[in-house]
Formats: sequence, C-alpha cells, structure tokens
Amino acid sequence: MRTALAAAVLTCALCATAALAQDGPAPSPLNAMEFDARTVGRTITYSAGGEPYGVEQYLPGRRVLWAFTESECKEGTWFPAGDQICFDYHDDSGLQCWTFFDTPQGLSAKFQGDDAAEPLVSLSESPDPLACHGPDLGV
Repeated sequence: MRTALAAAVLTCALCATAALAQDGPAPSPLNAMEFDARTVGRTITYSAGGEPYGVEQYLPGRRVLWAFTESECKEGTWFPAGDQICFDYHDDSGLQCWTFFDTPQGLSAKFQGDDAAEPLVSLSESPDPLACHGPDLGV
C-alpha cells in the first residue's frame, strides 16, 4: 500500500513538473531592436479579451499607422523608454507606453501602469498595408 501511495505521489510530482516545464520561463520584454525586427513591415491586428481591438502597421524609421477597429488611421512614431515602447500619435491622447513580449501565442503588450488589464494579443499579422478610413491617410 505504501509503495502504491509513494508511486502515486511521485507520478503527480512528475506531472506537475512537466506542466511547469511546458510553460517555461516568463518571456523577457522586447528591447527596441527586437521590437523593430519583430514588427517592421508588418500590419498586426490586436485583440483585447478575445475581441478585436485595433490594427497597427509598422513602417521603417519607427513610424506607425494605428486604427481602432473601424476608425480613422492615426500616424505616429515610437521610441524606447526603458523596457517599454512608447507611441506618440501627435495628438491630444498623450504618449501610449507598452511592454511587448514575443510569446508562443504571438506578440502581446501590457499597457504602462495597468497591470490588472488584460494584455493586447496579436490576432493576425500580414505584410499588407493597413486599409485606412479617412480623408488623408492610406498606404
């Protein structure tokens, strides 16, 4: 009986260890060079809580085009600030700073100062340009 109990405990411990090993260590935030290499030339659709949130096209020279789902595009730029990537859309929205991670599920981003919020997660990536709605934009 003791042998069976010991074997069961050992099996559970091995299963738990295997499950932890599958998850692996938490990913490190992407630095500016890694972020640029991961995003430039791509248009990435992001979701929040499983629902489409917005789309961003990453252009050379740290330039971007952003659009919330079904809204006009905003031109902007990005720059590194410590472990974060900050976006400036040159409007009254202020800086938008995020910590980006490259995960097996795709690119994910946590908003600065809002640790309780769900991260944005990439739904899809494409080399195609962002289809901009509005009078002045479109690539």
